[in-house]
Amino acid sequence: MSLMYLITFASDAVANRSEIDALDDALTRMPGVVHALIHLPVAAASSATYVNADPTPALALQIYFADINALEAACGRGGAMGGLPEHVPSLARTEIRHQAMLARHFAVPDPVFRTPVGELPVCNLVTYPGPAEDERIWLAYYLVIHAPIMARQPGIRELEISMRIDWVDDLPWRRMNVMQANKVVFDSAEALDASHDSPVMTELREDYAMFPPFRGGNSHFAMRTRTVRLPGLAASPRGLDASLASPGPMAEARGGEGGDVR
Repeated sequence: MSLMYLITFASDAVANRSEIDALDDALTRMPGVVHALIHLPVAAASSATYVNADPTPALALQIYFADINALEAACGRGGAMGGLPEHVPSLARTEIRHQAMLARHFAVPDPVFRTPVGELPVCNLVTYPGPAEDERIWLAYYLVIHAPIMARQPGIRELEISMRIDWVDDLPWRRMNVMQANKVVFDSAEALDASHDSPVMTELREDYAMFPPFRGGNSHFAMRTRTVRLPGLAASPRGLDASLASPGPMAEARGGEGGDVR
């Protein structure tokens, strides 16, 4: 597990290449960061099948820290997090939202990327605003029952499921309080679409009908993902959390509302 800071920029504008390069550079120099991703929207046929609770962000960042002290130092008074918007002036007139989350990383059958040369992997960013009727039961069901099905999607390279936590910051942006965020990564938009048409997706939809009761629907955003190359650190966090081996309390888990699977 790791601590992940999610930042989204809601705008109709588009950040240019030089701005993304400057943002990348700023993230390489941010103290305490162990992994960072820059997400930009990409066209995917499967996106048309979802009714999202929120519009696709013009830019999303996932910034990972080893512990809460490093995260709160970055987003506290005088921390480096507050200066990130300066590097994307094209998105100056935008609503920035942010949230700290606990990220769980799941093993997948084939994590080796085969992204075409010159292109970027594509992920499906999914948010569940919530709330669930009982978030303890929701979490137990989703992690132990639904996540292993997700991990069998053809072509999947990474699977991450994040849950909200409490944190302290001194940023002027709008705080999010989503119940859960998923990151499901593929080699390309075509691979994402192929997975969406697979028999595993039918299993996911069937299991979705068994979800513990929740409100708020969900949103799915297809994003091309640029990994910030941090000196001396691994490209991405992976590994199944051993704490998920126990099924936990799910006898009461039934039902769901709105949205779609994944």
